[in-house]
Amino acid sequence: MTQDELKKAVARAALAYLVDGEIVGVGTGSTANCFIDELARIQHRIRGAVASSEASRQRLEGHGIPVFDLDKVDAIPVYVDGADEINAALQMIKGGGGALTREKIVAAVAAKFVCIADGSKLVAVLGQFPLPVEVIPMALGHVRRQLAAIGGGTPVLREGFVTDNGNLIVDVKGLSITDATALEARINQIVGVVSNGLFAQRPADVCLLATANGVQTLTAD
Repeated sequence: MTQDELKKAVARAALAYLVDGEIVGVGTGSTANCFIDELARIQHRIRGAVASSEASRQRLEGHGIPVFDLDKVDAIPVYVDGADEINAALQMIKGGGGALTREKIVAAVAAKFVCIADGSKLVAVLGQFPLPVEVIPMALGHVRRQLAAIGGGTPVLREGFVTDNGNLIVDVKGLSITDATALEARINQIVGVVSNGLFAQRPADVCLLATANGVQTLTAD
């Protein structure tokens, strides 16, 4: 199976986690786009969606799926999103598409977080994928210095990119993350950081992993 076929297979599998008549949280990125396309086929089953980015909002609306603002929603039974990396504890690096802050917010509200990914995203140690950090523009220099001081990685500005929140992204390259929860908290304490792409304090509840032998269901060790 090609990577696109794997993404479509895992997106279809995620439909089983939907709660009929309720709102579903929807992530951002190529795998999330596959889920949105699958969602369009059974949209009569759901009330609508909350999108984690403007790109996902547009794709949902393009399929005729109602999109709700999060602050108008009391509860989200399920949030479905991809990952750039995920480990056996279902901790993730996310934010390759730059939507990490909104993704974190929707994930925090959702009762269940279902991660959908192809097998290449499962890693023993997080950090080979650069860790995105969303930064308020005036704090860029300060944040880069503080990230460099943490050690183990090289902070690089994502050139020509602005988040949906009007901020910048610094990608920290070359990390080997053995304590994701502690590093997530430490980076978030840097003044000027909005959020970072470690999803360790709120990991996935379930990971649907697409492999050549079918979709595997993983839960945290």
